[in-house]
Amino acid sequence: MKKLILSLALVGIASTVAFGQKKVVRSAEKNFSRGNLEEAYTEIKSALTDEETGAQSETYFIKGKIETQIFEVDSSNTETTVALGREAQQSFIKTFEMENTDSTSKVSQDLYKEVVPDMPPNFQGEGVYRLKNAAFNKAIAKYEEEDMELSHEFFSLAADLDPKDTSIVFNAGYTANMISNTEAAKKYFTKLLVVEDYNKLNAYYFLIQIASAEDNDPEEAYRVVTESRVEYPDDKGLAEFEIQLLLQLDKMDEAMISIEKALENDPNNSAILLRYGYLKEKSGDLEGALEEYKKAVVADPEFFEGNYYAGAIYLDKARDIETEVNNLSDDDWEAKSEGMLEQANNLYVEALPYFTMASDLQPDNTDIMEILYRVHSRLKNDAKVEEYNKRLTEILGENWLER
Repeated sequence: MKKLILSLALVGIASTVAFGQKKVVRSAEKNFSRGNLEEAYTEIKSALTDEETGAQSETYFIKGKIETQIFEVDSSNTETTVALGREAQQSFIKTFEMENTDSTSKVSQDLYKEVVPDMPPNFQGEGVYRLKNAAFNKAIAKYEEEDMELSHEFFSLAADLDPKDTSIVFNAGYTANMISNTEAAKKYFTKLLVVEDYNKLNAYYFLIQIASAEDNDPEEAYRVVTESRVEYPDDKGLAEFEIQLLLQLDKMDEAMISIEKALENDPNNSAILLRYGYLKEKSGDLEGALEEYKKAVVADPEFFEGNYYAGAIYLDKARDIETEVNNLSDDDWEAKSEGMLEQANNLYVEALPYFTMASDLQPDNTDIMEILYRVHSRLKNDAKVEEYNKRLTEILGENWLER
């Protein structure tokens, strides 16, 4: 009889404890609904330590809702705020897991209930989407304050809560890239590549740039370009990236094919014409290279590289002739040198307008000023020689010729 009484007493104690914890949960809910968030938070954390109430998804859901509202009203928007938002996220993840990731259960439906503007509070979701909206608002506030580190932290929280929101996912990648967090930037931009009916072009651009510049991985950049061109075969920017990377990887045959195909669709693209000229120059076809450089300048008269490379070809041709003259025998010198030097002078004259335009486009470029000084000296254009000497002296000092 004593054992029976003791057993009944123990059952009574256990029931009292369990009942007490259920009262704590109900009290937490009441304090939450009244806006007493800190009291509610203390109570719900106590309830989680109990074997019964701590094993219920509703307890974690209440915890997440309380954390969300504390997160929402915290206007300091610091790392501590971010940490609380992440804690709320984990509470919601735990809730869903305890519902066996069943999106049709009542708790799960409440967990993912939408937040709809201008609807009464009792119709609004208090779970995942409320936390997402609060994180988004904080991200925007920090962005406007030009605090990109915290803006990214809040954008990434919002993106992790709702990966289907492509705008927020893009902003998480964009702000990560701004603070040179390339791993996070790649994570979020890559997420966008699997979203159907989404314009992924900017995401591809960022991934190519990160692989090529920040990661110094042209092979990976080329892989991304190749993938992107399957989806956007007519994009001119991607075509230029592909050519640039092929040249960088020394894949000359593929680069030539890519360039010729790109020029079929865009014959006046000055950047691609420049690369076409570069390929021809590298193969030893100086006349072909010059033709492409000149086409690039016709397509865009203010294209610095086109002007510079066209002028450089003329100089190379002139110097080749001068080298030939220096190597002539005495007999050939008498017969040929005058005509050959005149031919070289004509090439210097041809080079002048291209280098002059290049100098106009980059007026502080002393290397081009020196080229113009030497060309004008060669052609005995004394007034121009003096003009460039004066400009170079002002910038580089009296002894610039002795450098």
